[in-house]
Amino acid sequence: MPETSTDNLIVAGRTFQSRLIIGTGKYADYQQNADALAASGADIVTVAVRRVNLSDASAPMLADFIDPEKTTYLPNTAGCFTGEDAIRTLRLAREAGGWDLVKLEVLSDPKHLYPDMEETLRAMKLLKEDGFEVMVYCSDDPVFARKLEDLGAAAIMPLGAPIGSGLGIQNPVNIRLIIEQSSVPVIVDAGVGTASDATVAMELGCDGVLMNTAIAEAKDPVRMARAMKHAVIAGREAYLAGRMPKKLYADPSSPLAGLI
Repeated sequence: MPETSTDNLIVAGRTFQSRLIIGTGKYADYQQNADALAASGADIVTVAVRRVNLSDASAPMLADFIDPEKTTYLPNTAGCFTGEDAIRTLRLAREAGGWDLVKLEVLSDPKHLYPDMEETLRAMKLLKEDGFEVMVYCSDDPVFARKLEDLGAAAIMPLGAPIGSGLGIQNPVNIRLIIEQSSVPVIVDAGVGTASDATVAMELGCDGVLMNTAIAEAKDPVRMARAMKHAVIAGREAYLAGRMPKKLYADPSSPLAGLI
């Protein structure tokens, strides 16, 4: 498909040209974050409401470097370990910026940062009743993914590997099962370490990839952001093209019949 194609990411009725979502944490400063965003071509940035300065004018503010009128802010509940904390955090975000498209994550343990799926389901239900459009970080479990979609999730966001680990897609079978059963976007969230990981996620059929540490902690974050942009595009193009089947034996590129 040509680069002018309208193969866009659509979440909760909103259209985004890029299928890459990046974060706003761990960068050296907001300027580096803004430069990485420009290089990535992303339309959405996640904003950890409990950690990013959105309102204190006496200190550097994210909005001074990344314009919320030009880039979609996706408030998230990073650092929340209970449903109550997550719901309170997102309600504060809505009051502060009017944001109703949000990312929910409720963590279970500071060591591995896997989601607490029971708390996630409970918070998802309450947020949906409160009028939010919720993109949900979850385990790579097709059963829980289905339950989240049944509750009205705007996007399912299974982890590829533990947050910040950079291990890449550890369970492609489960990710593929989630993709096949879902009618909402599936976006790999967490675990991507380098460009090839992002390409693998997209080749599996994911609708997008979210990453933070892979870019922010690279030796050259801006160059890595550019690499991730191309990796996501390449993976999507390969998925749409349809790869050749894998074979047990060689198959010559040229016919053997009629050789001189």
